[in-house]
Amino acid sequence: MAIQDFTAGQILTAAQMDSLQANDYNWTVSTKTASYTLVAADKGTRVVMNSASATTITVNDSLFSAGDTLFIQNIGAGTCTITAGTATVTTASSLALAQWGGGTLYFTSAGAAIFFSGGGTSYGTATGGSSSSITVSGINYTLLTFTSTSTLTVTKSGLFDVLVCSGGGGGGQSLNVGSGGGGGAGGILQSTIYLDANATITIGGGGAGGVASTSIPGIGSSSAVGASARNLAVAGGGTGGSHYSLAPIATSGGSGGGGRSSGASSETLAGSSFASAVTGYAGGTGTTADLGAGGGGGATAAGANGSGTTGGAGGAGYDVSAFIAGSALYKCGGGGGGGTTGGAGGSSVGGAGGSNAAGSAAGANTASGGGGGNNVNNGAAGGSGIVYVRFKV
Repeated sequence: MAIQDFTAGQILTAAQMDSLQANDYNWTVSTKTASYTLVAADKGTRVVMNSASATTITVNDSLFSAGDTLFIQNIGAGTCTITAGTATVTTASSLALAQWGGGTLYFTSAGAAIFFSGGGTSYGTATGGSSSSITVSGINYTLLTFTSTSTLTVTKSGLFDVLVCSGGGGGGQSLNVGSGGGGGAGGILQSTIYLDANATITIGGGGAGGVASTSIPGIGSSSAVGASARNLAVAGGGTGGSHYSLAPIATSGGSGGGGRSSGASSETLAGSSFASAVTGYAGGTGTTADLGAGGGGGATAAGANGSGTTGGAGGAGYDVSAFIAGSALYKCGGGGGGGTTGGAGGSSVGGAGGSNAAGSAAGANTASGGGGGNNVNNGAAGGSGIVYVRFKV
């Protein structure tokens, strides 16, 4: 219940006494469905935010006195942010309350308050990589993007959302008039983890493409580590198959393996399990005599089979914009298979298969497979990995 005023010598009724006692166990609740500015009558009450959209609670001075408290909680899907109006509000956690978050607002003076979060472990803060501010589903985050090996410097222990994309596999090469298969996409892991110390973010390179020669060649190498964070490693994509028959017309190279679940480690980082691995898909197969090689598997679709003299397209990649906001941005596409007409790279990020030529390399930090070569030409390298780390603000 809201605070009441009594006069000297006043005799309280039984109802008033019951009301005073009840407030110790059942605070007066006011529910808000839109942004709200606190008023003096909110002292000693519970303010409940319930909105599917982002809201704010504004705190002004000269309404409360030192020692006054109130409880703020958010039960809506939209983030509620406690905002300093003319008052000062400080906290050791976060002023942004996700659904089911809450805490006590305690005033140290008429113009200053401290928010004590009661919502369990909160998000930490860190620096490193390239920093930007993003909003995902109404929640504000700081996003750190790592495109090269670096250190994640933890400035406050807490939770962090992590998306790891490993390096892609290299495309296969061809000998005589054969075709090499497209390289497979790198693996993906996404999870929320707890960090209380700095972490080394290692960005793995893409696998090398196979090299054509006059002898039986090897195959394009995969990325052995891909992208990793501390003691977590995500295996790179599989390599493109290589054509090495000495016959003028023969079986084309096999497709590259995708960033499959076996390539997604379930190891832990600072005691917290990674989960939600995005399972990759297998590569397509090549044609028997017409030299169209299979495309490499992508993160969300299998590589296409070769058709006649046309190489198969690489499998589709994964749209990371659900994690980092903004327009669609794909990672982990499969490489295209080589052929008289080479296959396209998956989601326009995998390397294209060579058309009577060498395959095309996947771009840096795309975590995608390289294109397979055709007609005595090399396969191309896979793209290096990338790591995203975000925390709420």
